[in-house]
Amino acid sequence: MDEAGFGELLGAEGQAVLAEAGQGDRTERDVLATASRLRKRHPAGLVATALTQVRLRERAREKFGDDAARMYFTQAGLEQATRRCVAEYRARRFAGLLAEDDRVLEPGCGIGADLIARARAGCRGDGVELDPLTAAVARANVAALGLDGLATVRQGDAAATDPRGYAAVFADPGRRTARGRVFDPRSYEPPLDVVLELAGRVPAACVKVAPGIPHEAVPEGAEAEWISVNGDVKEAALWLGDLAGTVRRRATLLDGRGREWTLTPDPAVDRAPVRDWGRYLYEPDGAVIRAHLVAEVAVSIGGGLVDEHIAYITADALTGTPFARAYEIDEVMPFSVKRLRAELRRRAPGALTIKKRGSAVDVERLRRDLGFGGRRRGGAGELTLVLTRIGAVPVAVLARSAPAQFR
Repeated sequence: MDEAGFGELLGAEGQAVLAEAGQGDRTERDVLATASRLRKRHPAGLVATALTQVRLRERAREKFGDDAARMYFTQAGLEQATRRCVAEYRARRFAGLLAEDDRVLEPGCGIGADLIARARAGCRGDGVELDPLTAAVARANVAALGLDGLATVRQGDAAATDPRGYAAVFADPGRRTARGRVFDPRSYEPPLDVVLELAGRVPAACVKVAPGIPHEAVPEGAEAEWISVNGDVKEAALWLGDLAGTVRRRATLLDGRGREWTLTPDPAVDRAPVRDWGRYLYEPDGAVIRAHLVAEVAVSIGGGLVDEHIAYITADALTGTPFARAYEIDEVMPFSVKRLRAELRRRAPGALTIKKRGSAVDVERLRRDLGFGGRRRGGAGELTLVLTRIGAVPVAVLARSAPAQFR
């Protein structure tokens, strides 16, 4: 799809084709039948564009919910876009600072996910996008969601954008190339130092970065926030200027249904104790680990680390916390494939989940060696195998998921 083809999709004929293409079941047979029927009455290129958009909207439901049925996407734009619950969470932070007439500049706005969330929260803003097609898609999304009076999009170079006159900047530099994801902040597009220089020219700013950003790359005076959704780390953000909080780092957990939990450093916690195995194993949320807040979780539940270098916590009691998933330990043993195979034959679980941290074991190979390489077995219940180490000694833990307290 190019800019001209997308323009045709937005026209009267294109909208009619898109509406018809989106009807019926989404089985491959139905899609092929719909395509054949539409090509008899409409240009083949327009039909292909519409069908591509229908497929992208189906994929987008996981990120955007019901909005996906009205929005427009490119494949790259959808992959890189902020999911709706994260964008809305972040928009509330902007809305809590800005006055009614303040405007937010977003260089590199993509398909407009964050721009839309802030507009809905009452923050006026302007997006700038280098790619002409992506800019057109973002404009169409603003219009489709009825936000024309609150947000604008123009095509232009984000790095050359002048932020003067804006109350805040939100930037999401590109972190993908034709070769895949980019992890070095110097290789972002634009590079992180360029984005930070632009953001430093306004009173407040937020820069979206990869979750794996090194802590030493966080600029002085900024607050780094790692965000996970239902246990899956999605992104990190650097809050700057008036938007920065009073802490250097935080972990925020969202459940996608409006609930959120935030963890920040506790000045009273220097480090977590290291202790022997208790009755329960706790696996901290990925955002907690990225934010270096595992010690805070361990102390809050009366537990300790199993090893000072491994982010697994153990405790004697089951304590509800949104920041870690709990497992009741059945057995802790030195790692041995032969012994594990015998234990699994004796316990006969129907399914086996394997987790590891600090272990060099090939999980898929081990799964096959243990007889769990294929479909679910005929046993009862589910068992979790945790592979880790204590010092240099490999350890295997057999455990069962404890009752959920917060999820």
